[in-house]
Amino acid sequence: MSRTLVAGVDSSTQSTKVVVCDAETGEIVRSGRAAHPEGTAVHPDRWWDAYQAATADGLLEGVRAIAVGGQQHGMCALDETDTVVRDALLWNDTRSARAASELVAELGGATAWVEAVGLVPVASFTVTKLRWLAENEPQNAERVEHVVLPHDWLTGQILKQGNGFREWTTDRGDASGTGYWSPITGEYRPDLLERAFGRIIGTPRVAGPSEVVGETGTGMLVAPGTGDNMAAALGLGIAPGDIVVSLGTSGAVFGEHQRPVFDTGGDVASFASAAGGHLPLMCTLNAARVLTAAARMLDTDLSGLDALALAADPGAGGLTLLPYLDGERTPNLPEATGTLGGITRGNATPENLARAAVEGMLCNLVAGVGSLTRLGVAARRVLLIGGASGSAAVRAIAPMLFGVPVVVPSPGEYVAVGAARQAAWALAGGDAPPDWPVGTETESDPHPGHEGSEITGRYAGLLRSMHGR
Repeated sequence: MSRTLVAGVDSSTQSTKVVVCDAETGEIVRSGRAAHPEGTAVHPDRWWDAYQAATADGLLEGVRAIAVGGQQHGMCALDETDTVVRDALLWNDTRSARAASELVAELGGATAWVEAVGLVPVASFTVTKLRWLAENEPQNAERVEHVVLPHDWLTGQILKQGNGFREWTTDRGDASGTGYWSPITGEYRPDLLERAFGRIIGTPRVAGPSEVVGETGTGMLVAPGTGDNMAAALGLGIAPGDIVVSLGTSGAVFGEHQRPVFDTGGDVASFASAAGGHLPLMCTLNAARVLTAAARMLDTDLSGLDALALAADPGAGGLTLLPYLDGERTPNLPEATGTLGGITRGNATPENLARAAVEGMLCNLVAGVGSLTRLGVAARRVLLIGGASGSAAVRAIAPMLFGVPVVVPSPGEYVAVGAARQAAWALAGGDAPPDWPVGTETESDPHPGHEGSEITGRYAGLLRSMHGR
């Protein structure tokens, strides 16, 4: 019996991954991958190059529908002919930190922004990058007619290859990370766009969660796509009470919720979900690369780092790492550097340093779970995903720190799978995406005792002493 096939694309910071799935069961039948260039500013053409490489050799043969999950917040500025004006500024580009502070103050402070669009601007968000462009590259800014997000741009290119492009589209999940679309009202805020850029420019139409936004020349339907975290939520099939902790290039903590949240402290953004609900989210700049940096410093690899960390006692003998190696988004410390506190001659060992790196990376995400629960988001279990979730040390230490059961789903490209699930939804129609099973690799109950609270308390104390937070 022939299968109905759908495809999902994960256009992330580092690479493009494409999976082709059975539309009924979600089984992955083939996949492709290609790398992106390094950097925090990248020409969007490089994403198209990677997409073409990842889908070469007939990968999409027989595919009926496709959707793109992409890195959030990136600013793709286009002129009147849809030509890219300058390299896209990515989510991890911090040059707009001063613009973010200015915008917050101009509107009257954090509360005003949270009430308007559910978030407080930091350098990651698109609205701040537009202000930076207007102030620092006026000749480029004068050429801009439209601004789209990375997943919007790639969706458009897929449609343009077969003359199926009608208009720029996005979805409510990715739109909610711009700073000028409100998940509260479900509408753009042109006044905030004009405040940031100095004039109104074109924005993508926000399509419905399962809408078909076009068709390629080969007859493949194209779904709206979404942001990477929203796609991961779809891929995991999360329910209320599930908190996802993603340990990739960046760290993210998010969960399904029935309504917007209002965090005037700015740690949690009130994003929308790709399924029509809400997805409160806290994001950090530093996650898996903290472990690679620690391994390099200790002249070992990631397996060696795991062995060292697991050989140390909980708490790393009193060592505490604030892992802000690339600055930090949450807490909002774009100019910060990493800090190792509590070092003595007695605890200055490779084992303790490795342990402190793992504990420090996780402590920042534990704080994110705490922020969500304070806003009323239920946390009955934590799902660990992303590259660093494969670390033996991470799996052993996480249940001690999070204080709830920790589940590691079976390894998978959940952003790409989530995009494929959206494509299957668009193909089939109906009120909800298809029910695709998700396997579990490990599940751990929270550790008894006080080690976890002592470690997270020491982390919070060092953060206060260093940064007053």
